[in-house]
Amino acid sequence: MSQQWTKGNQFSLLENGEEFFPRVFEVIAAARHEVLIETFILYEDKVGTRLHAVLMEAAQRGVQVDITIDAFGSPDLSDDFISSLTQAGVRLHVFDPAPMLFRRINYFRRMHRKLVVVDGARAFIGGINYSADHLGDYGPEAKQDYAVEAEGPIVADIHQFMHQAIRDGSPRRHWFQRKPALPAAVKPAHAGNADAIFIWRDNRQHRDDIERQYRLAIRLARKRVIIANAYFFPGYVFLRNLRNAARRGVEVSLILQGNPDMAIVQTAAAMLYHYLLRGDVRIYEYCDRPLHGKVAVVDDEWATVGSSNLDPLSLALNLEANVMIRDPEFNRQLGENLQELMSNSCKRIEAKDLTESSAWRQFRSFFLFHVLRRYPSWAGLLPAHAPRLASLPVSKAVHDGADRLEDKACP
Repeated sequence: MSQQWTKGNQFSLLENGEEFFPRVFEVIAAARHEVLIETFILYEDKVGTRLHAVLMEAAQRGVQVDITIDAFGSPDLSDDFISSLTQAGVRLHVFDPAPMLFRRINYFRRMHRKLVVVDGARAFIGGINYSADHLGDYGPEAKQDYAVEAEGPIVADIHQFMHQAIRDGSPRRHWFQRKPALPAAVKPAHAGNADAIFIWRDNRQHRDDIERQYRLAIRLARKRVIIANAYFFPGYVFLRNLRNAARRGVEVSLILQGNPDMAIVQTAAAMLYHYLLRGDVRIYEYCDRPLHGKVAVVDDEWATVGSSNLDPLSLALNLEANVMIRDPEFNRQLGENLQELMSNSCKRIEAKDLTESSAWRQFRSFFLFHVLRRYPSWAGLLPAHAPRLASLPVSKAVHDGADRLEDKACP
């Protein structure tokens, strides 16, 4: 399927789990025909059990429910959790339960998308997983993140994409009872004034589509660029685009992690600070709690929300999905939110805050230059397995708990 701009859409910004979860659960509870969900992480906590309940209720009243999870991101679901879903008629798919010999390699290519479509009429897209750490009452480690609710013709594009992902990834054998295919959803009528395009990254024909859309927006920027991204370590060309924009007078601001969920995230991003600051790029570290967002605004019209970080995993390996939005009102709302973060919850990084020796910095800059400009092509040399979904039988645990991985999932 193609990626094209569509007119007549409406987007509502949802910040953190407090806004996202109630709205998603409300829409699923009202579903009449179909619920499609893709998520990297589904935990069996208070959020996961609530999702479990609304999906069970939907399936029991005859709604066709398909949920796709990632075996690495969601390794610890119990047999009871899974079997109750499948017995109710939920079709549960697990992304890429690879053979043991290749499992470690395939960890580098994960299904990282977070998508929902209900009745072909409403869609949700963003960076929020189904886990309690997206709620403020989780404590200091609660994540700061975003999603959008979409109405209008763009929903048909996301709906078609999700069905295609199931068709492309599923093996011939199914353990669940197959239902008759639903009739093609009627393309939703115009719902607002936003232009939008649904963009995904895969390991086939769309390897760099999300990055190219980011870079195009940055190259066309005239007034401002604000990027809030949890895991920031993009390629050299992306960094050069940021510096070039700043040097022609665009106010370029990056909101990165200052209270990271993993220390290496902040360390990696900090390796780029000298290069960016010398190019007049403004850097802010968000310090209230871990930043998990993947959003940006450019000038007064363009914005993006989605699952893609700006790091090697998202840009060169994982399966990702973002929506690009051209709408002054949505841009204003997201821009004001990010401005508030910078004003009230961030520390601005200045050159004087960086204390590394000049010799080490020069050596590292030389190394980074050569690594960053080449890593997408190097990553492409890794095995690029075709996406494959396993459809679970009633009593089968998620990939046997993905062998009860000793490592924690990295969101």
